[in-house]
Amino acid sequence: MPGEKAWPNMESAGADEETLAPAPAPAESAAVVQSVQALGQTDPIRADSNIFCLTIVGQVEGHLVLPPQNKTTKYEHVIPQLVAAEQSEKIEGVLVILNTVGGDVEAGLAIAEMIASLSKPTVSLVLGGGHSIGVPIAVAADYSFIAETASMTIHPIRLTGMVIGAPQSFEYLEKMQERVTRFVVSHSRISEAVFRELMLNTGEMARDIGTTVVGRDAVRYGLIDEVGGIGQAMAKLNALIAARRGTQVTGQGVQ
Repeated sequence: MPGEKAWPNMESAGADEETLAPAPAPAESAAVVQSVQALGQTDPIRADSNIFCLTIVGQVEGHLVLPPQNKTTKYEHVIPQLVAAEQSEKIEGVLVILNTVGGDVEAGLAIAEMIASLSKPTVSLVLGGGHSIGVPIAVAADYSFIAETASMTIHPIRLTGMVIGAPQSFEYLEKMQERVTRFVVSHSRISEAVFRELMLNTGEMARDIGTTVVGRDAVRYGLIDEVGGIGQAMAKLNALIAARRGTQVTGQGVQ
């Protein structure tokens, strides 16, 4: 009617609000988010990718649980995921990204041995740091990269807790160190003499013995294969995957 004020259509406005409201996240996305929050990485079995990305960050946690404020990589989480990646037919390669200060020697060696024994192509990338026991994990891959500004600290292993002042304690320490040295030398181009020289250097660190190598120095010593980033690492991994596919096809043709 003339003179009456026109009021907006409340039903239409409500419908518009419902239309603009964000749709709920799919169950699959929620599962991925939960996996990232719990484990720090996505589910290794992904239909839209043939590469499993494994992150080694913070401190490698061993048989003792570290304080809650520490950012850690738990080997009981990593090992089952590597087993799943090895068993999955969809996963054709593994990318290992490191930014770690080191941690438990046996836990780190267990992860390194798992990576080295995978039948699928593996590439590692050191970002930030791959210190201490992170060195064996980095060299365990088929091919390794390090960022230009990333560093790796090589130093002798240590014992924590009570140490008995007996010759057997030092012999055990030497055997543990030999395990790390043998693994690094056998999975990289560095010689044992050079590795021990870097490890026992007393003129670089103020409060420790050892050596910190940065970027190109790690490549020059033969510890890492190449300086590069995520692009180069992905390209190399895809090349290794393609080469493995060709080998499998050739093998099937011979049979």
